[in-house]
Parts: sequence; C-alpha cells; structure tokens
Amino acid sequence: MTKLTDSVQKPYRYFGGEFNTPDMNKPCDVRFCMCVADSYEVGMSNLGVRILYYLFNSLDGVVCERCYTPFADYENYLKAQGKLLCSLETQTPLKNFNFVGFSMQYEMCYSNVFHMLTLAGIPVNSEERGDEFPFIVAGGPCTVNPEPMYKFFDFFFVGEGETPWPQILEDYRKFHGTKKEFLRLVDEKYSCIYVPSLHPAVYDGDKVISLPDREVWRNIEKDLNTTFTPHTQLVPNMEIVHDRAVAELFRGCANGCRFCQAGFIYRPVRERTVDNAFDLCKTLLESTGYDELSLNSLSTGDYSGLMPLLDRLLPYARQNHVQLNLPSLRLDSFKGQMAEGNRKSSLTFAPEAGTQRLRNVINKNITDDNIFSTLEQAFLQGYSSVKLYFMLGLPTETMEDVEGICDIAYRVKKLYKQVRNSAKDLRVSVSCSTFIPKPFTPFQWCGFASRSDIDQKQRYLFERLKKGGFSFAYNDYDGSLMEAVLARGGRSVADSLYRAYLNGARFDAWSEHFRFQYYAEAFDALGVDVNAIVSEKSLDELLPWDFVNVGVTKQYFKREYNRAMQAQTTPSCTKQCNGCGLKKYGFCTETEGNRRCDGKQNER
Repeated sequence: MTKLTDSVQKPYRYFGGEFNTPDMNKPCDVRFCMCVADSYEVGMSNLGVRILYYLFNSLDGVVCERCYTPFADYENYLKAQGKLLCSLETQTPLKNFNFVGFSMQYEMCYSNVFHMLTLAGIPVNSEERGDEFPFIVAGGPCTVNPEPMYKFFDFFFVGEGETPWPQILEDYRKFHGTKKEFLRLVDEKYSCIYVPSLHPAVYDGDKVISLPDREVWRNIEKDLNTTFTPHTQLVPNMEIVHDRAVAELFRGCANGCRFCQAGFIYRPVRERTVDNAFDLCKTLLESTGYDELSLNSLSTGDYSGLMPLLDRLLPYARQNHVQLNLPSLRLDSFKGQMAEGNRKSSLTFAPEAGTQRLRNVINKNITDDNIFSTLEQAFLQGYSSVKLYFMLGLPTETMEDVEGICDIAYRVKKLYKQVRNSAKDLRVSVSCSTFIPKPFTPFQWCGFASRSDIDQKQRYLFERLKKGGFSFAYNDYDGSLMEAVLARGGRSVADSLYRAYLNGARFDAWSEHFRFQYYAEAFDALGVDVNAIVSEKSLDELLPWDFVNVGVTKQYFKREYNRAMQAQTTPSCTKQCNGCGLKKYGFCTETEGNRRCDGKQNER
C-alpha cells in the first residue's frame, strides 16, 4: 500500500471499502463485475449502476463487484507491478469473473472500454475471447445503437434490467455448455438481448444495405412501486460528483422535446406513489447519514405528487438538517415551494432556443411569459444567480434565433433589477452546447451542423454577451462532432474506434484528455467518411439502429419530424395521447381522443 500511496493521487478510487458495501464473502456460483467506463467520481454517481449492484448482491449465489476506469497514475502503477486491472471489493482480476458488464452511459466513454479490457488482460475483440474469458456485456442508454461497438461485446442488454437480469444470471447458474451455446440461449429467450455475432449486417461503406435479422425490444419495468429498489447506497471515502443520497421519483418523460433522446427511450412515465417516494427518501437518509438528498428524474418538477411529497419532506428535512436538491426543473414547473426546498443561491433553467419559433420546432413547450414569470418568482425568493442553457445548430436555426439568446439574457438582467430594486447586478451564465441529432428522436434524420456555422454563431454570442458582462461557455466543435459520429455510426466505424484507442484515445468525455486527431487518423486510415455519417438522411433510408425497438414507432418519429419542419408543437402525454406506439407494450395509458384504448376514461 505504501508504494501505491506514493505513486497514485487518490487510492480510494481503486480499493473500495465504502460504507454499506454488501457481503462479498457469501457462497456464490456467479461472479459479476459491474464496470463504468469513466472515473470513480463519475461512475459512483450513477443511479442505474447502484440499483443493479444491490440487486445482484441480493440474489442467492451471486456476488457483484465494481471497477472504474483508472487514471494514468494507477495505470502506470499496475504496469510497474505487473498486475492486471482488478475489482474494488476483493481485488479480483476482471478476467476471473463470469461476467464483466459495462454501463454505457455516454458515447464518448467508448475508448475507456478498450482501455479497461486491455489493462485486464482480456482480448478486446469478441471473436478472440474463448471460454476461458468472461462474457463482456453492455447495458445503458447507448445500447439503443449498439452497432459502433458490435465487435467488442458478447451481448448487449437493451432497456431496464431489474426483472430480466436475475433470470439471466439464474439461467447461467444452471447452464453447463459453452459460451457460444449460452449466447444462443439468451438470444432466443430474451427479446431485450442482442448478440451481434449471431446476426450479421451488410454495409456499403457507411451506408446500411441490410440490418441484423433480429428485432431487439427495449425492456421496460412496469411499476416502480414494486420494482426492486435499494433503500441504501454506498457512501464513498472520497468526494464524488453527486455526493448525496439520491431518490428516483419516476422514470420517463411526457414532454416530447424533439431533440431529447432520453425523453423517448425512457418512455412511458412511471411514477412512485407519494408514500413510496417519502419512505424511500427517509430510509436512504437514515441508512447513509447524508445531509443532502436529491430528488431525481428526467424532469423532477413534472412529478404529479411533488407538492404533497414536499409537504412531508420539507418538515422532515428542516428537523434533520437535510438539504433538498431538485434538479431537472422545467421553467413551466417551477414553484415557490420548490425554491424553498432547493435552498440555493443559483438557479438553472434550459430555454434551449432563443425564439418562440425555434422552441416550437424542437417542441420545447415554454413561452417567454413562462421564462420571465418563473424568474420573477425566483428573484423574489432571493436567487441572485441564473444559469441559462441553450443549443446551437438546431434544425431550421437562423441568426435571428441566435440573437434571441442574447435578448433573453439581457432581459433577465433587466428583470432582476426591476424586481429586486437593487443596484447589485445579477450573475447570469449562458451556456450553449452544439446540438447532436441522436437516434430515436424526430431529428435523427437531420444533419449535424457544419464547423463554419457553429464557429460563426459562437463568435457572435461571445462578442454580444461579453459587452453585457455575461459569462459564456460553449462546446468544442470537434468533441461534439465525435459524439455525433459515435451516436449515429454503424458497424463501419468499429475498427476505427479501436484504432483511435491504440493511437492514444481515452477519457474522451473529459475535454482536457480528448484529442480529435487520434480519431481523424483512424478514420483516414480505414476510409471512414465522417461527413457521410453525420449528414442529413432521407426519411426512407435504413439507419443502423432500425432493428432496435424502443417502443416509440418510426412512423411517430416521422410525423413529429414533419410537424417540426412546420414549427407545430405536440402537447405533453399528460394532456393528450399522441399515439407514439407504446400501447403495444401493454401498459401505457395510450388514448384515443380523451379515452384510453381500453375504453376507460384517462385519469391522467
């Protein structure tokens, strides 16, 4: 340990021992290592990983451990000691597990998958892994387009895992055949599992000629009140990104923002009851000792029971000196009681676009009145700092829309002075990310904006906002371009991704580590046409991810695309059913007019 502490900056990243760690010494037949292709600080903050970690460890005969991507200091330590990458809990080499599962949360973490497998002594290419190696598995949101990484995983799990995974692990406990035989078994038995080696696809360069001969269905958990939910969580020995207790209020989002992949791939909305949510919050705080609680969902303010929940949580929080954190608030869902719960000096909102026309295009159903009436409430509550998030490069965007960003920022400052009657200036931060047209959104056919277009708009905003004393942040174009390639690419990019890793790519989600030249060299060497991948697509063109069924139909996406091009909005699912297709899963309250499909009145 002395050598480690001398050579590694934060040893706790690699050795576990956190409070609330499950028993790792119980008898087991199946050993699973849960990996996050990012740092300990980021990976420990992921709620989905926490859920599966405790779920697996609750199963008889199963032990689940963890591993995160090491930084260069620990990588050098491993190499100097002649050691392989190991799990945190028992320091078992990853190659000695039965399953090594990666939670694929973000496309820019793909290079870290190669890095972890290499450090673990596990062949990166699935064809080179015999029965002596573990199954290499991927889950998480990126699996809705598994094709860029098809060569490297034995199978992909698409969707939510609380119900199928215990069955899969039980199948493995009883199984006595080869790896290939087990892959055939799960491929046939589970519609949410995709085994790329069993389902070839044909490409002409970067163009899809034929898709894999399998439809993969995203698994959806029907009821959060009965689905496995851990009432505790690991408490780290060092600071992490979200170092607090986290309670999930609901899954899904009903708003239908056309740029937002999560809003479509996590449908439908499934809420906890207020009693269930309050009990979860209380037991999480009691079991961890945290004095801060985050109420998490895609759009927390849309939780139908939020006000009754806060009526119970706020007194409890005051009595126990707990700070409540309400992330992901929409401008049209912000209320004064939420501000009291938040107890923050800074408020974050995302208008996304600078004009009403463009907000209609992207189906961000908020108006200028929503924006400024909400901010007026916030200023009266005592907020003195505002962060505003927008996107550049949205479909149909013009310079008038870009100017609208400046207009909103200046009007916010003016409103603050009027409301507070104060000479003190409001701190306003404006952040503009570059829009990436992702799979399973109505904009999946749109092209990624050109470098010249984004550069022009970023320079314009920088000059205009600098004059007003605003803080302005924006994305690096190359990083956004690479994310677009990884999100939209097919099997044709797989070899170039691994080559980029060999060139030196790793921790690409971190701007200080990302180097586009590693990828540019790989694309050039292997003849990958980046512009073709990120270009506009025909509505009738085969897309690499078309064999995956997330529940929302392609016909619905086309209809929403056409409405977007006419700047027509679509109401929230809570106001009317828009016929997205989730009825075929058997539990969505999809309606015809104002009635549910079963003929009963829609209670929502």
